Amino acid sequence: IKRDMKNILSIQSHVAFGHVGNSAAVFPLQRLGHEVIAINTVQFSNHTGYGDWTGDVFSADNIQKIVEGLAKRGVLEKVDALLTGYLGDPAVGEIILNIPLPSSAIWLCDPVMGDVGRGFFVREGIPDFFKSRALPRANVITPNQFELEYLTGLEIKSLKDAREACCIAHDMGPDTILLTSLIHHGTNEDEISMLASSKSDGQFLITTPRLPLTPAPNGAGDCTSALFLSNILNDYSLEKTLERTAASIFALFQETQKAGSRELALVQSQEHFANPPVLKAVPL
Repeated sequence: IKRDMKNILSIQSHVAFGHVGNSAAVFPLQRLGHEVIAINTVQFSNHTGYGDWTGDVFSADNIQKIVEGLAKRGVLEKVDALLTGYLGDPAVGEIILNIPLPSSAIWLCDPVMGDVGRGFFVREGIPDFFKSRALPRANVITPNQFELEYLTGLEIKSLKDAREACCIAHDMGPDTILLTSLIHHGTNEDEISMLASSKSDGQFLITTPRLPLTPAPNGAGDCTSALFLSNILNDYSLEKTLERTAASIFALFQETQKAGSRELALVQSQEHFANPPVLKAVPL
């Protein structure tokens, strides 16, 4: 099926080496036929999971100047979707809220804040920005389990808890939610699930094997959000959007495992983004 190209404004971190933030999101979106306008919130040599890195967090003033330059070129009025991830600074969040985009543009907000076992790893003020400022405005959010628990105040111990947390988050604003990593009391040790939830299209679950990748590669969430957005923009149903996204990401993990790499095997997986294997979601 030939799909229309969309213009996507992506505001995330950037690394020179490896694949996190825009470095994990831009290429998959381009491979899927979209035009990406990328604004980098940081530029680091490598992701912070290595323990040391060089580079800078860009100031809110820097980001604002880029936005103003894009506005002068008439670029922003043609944007179909906004994709945001790691912010670096809460002031960048306020800039994002004030970008003059068309009313038809959808905002997928990946509320990057922390993870199970690590806790919060962002600057003070960013978690509160996501909860109080971003959620009421975002059309789609893609939290991991830790982030959804923080946003909703509900500890997720069961599938029922996860479904309820999505409903609480819907009441806070977003039409569509992708819980990117769900492990509950009923999950087998070698499995992990994704749960997609919509105000109008119900809830779907997909479970895949959890591959023994040690250390786990960074950037998978950023790539997941990009793929999920692309599938939404291509007018797939929520069920099909979840199936395609989960299948692509699982194939990416398989390629990464095969490569024996700490970095995502993004380029090697490009065909899996365009033509994902078949995975079936379960309606809840």
